[in-house]
Amino acid sequence: MSIIIKTAEDIEKMRVVGQLAAEQLRMIASHIKPGVTTNELNDICHEYTINTQDATPAPLNYHGFPKSICTSVNHQVCHGIPSDKKLKNGDIVNIDVTLIKDGYHGDTSKMFFVGEPSILAQRLCRISRECLRIGIEMVKPGIYLGDIGHAIQQHAETNNCSVVREYCGHGIGKGFHEEPQVLHYGSRGTGAILEPGMIFTIEPMLNAGKRQVKLLPDEWTVITKDRSLSAQWEHTILVTDDGHEVLTRLPGDDI
Repeated sequence: MSIIIKTAEDIEKMRVVGQLAAEQLRMIASHIKPGVTTNELNDICHEYTINTQDATPAPLNYHGFPKSICTSVNHQVCHGIPSDKKLKNGDIVNIDVTLIKDGYHGDTSKMFFVGEPSILAQRLCRISRECLRIGIEMVKPGIYLGDIGHAIQQHAETNNCSVVREYCGHGIGKGFHEEPQVLHYGSRGTGAILEPGMIFTIEPMLNAGKRQVKLLPDEWTVITKDRSLSAQWEHTILVTDDGHEVLTRLPGDDI
């Protein structure tokens, strides 16, 4: 499967849905507090998607996924299924949302603190966010995807964090997951060369311990094998003629 170069019409629709996804993360922030369940957060996002944004939650029934958002708490790396377990003071949680509007996908995620997390948790979330920023700032025509993965890996490992290798960023558009795969590790000068019109996600998953992960019996939730904390941030990025545009960043956001 080849990388789809988006047309001007594609790009405009991707801008719209990208902003909707970002608005959803901004909306849900005030609801994340000790005592709330991730099922309650899922229901709030579902209703907001359908009734306020007139969009569709892409994860719902995607290959059988049972909910409208992914909620990954503490040592959960990604694809956590919302449940009736209550969040408690000190937890960290990744909220990952993907919307469909007019046939196009917008995908973004961020970390949220529940009350006051540990210094280790705060540091891990900061380093993972820095990795996303480093990756985004490199995006421009002519560079290799491997350059981005290498830079992310270097920053993570220099700061004593490990990079999950089993899951990666991806092309996105009319399809939820398109080419290319965007690895968050690797070597310079490898992978696809970026061209204007490419749209993909960068979404590094960093662990405070070792990089190995395990898939739970629900066949969705991924956890760290050593039960160490994990953190992830994600944006959808457009390669422009002279650089990049972050389609899932709202005005006023710093990343």
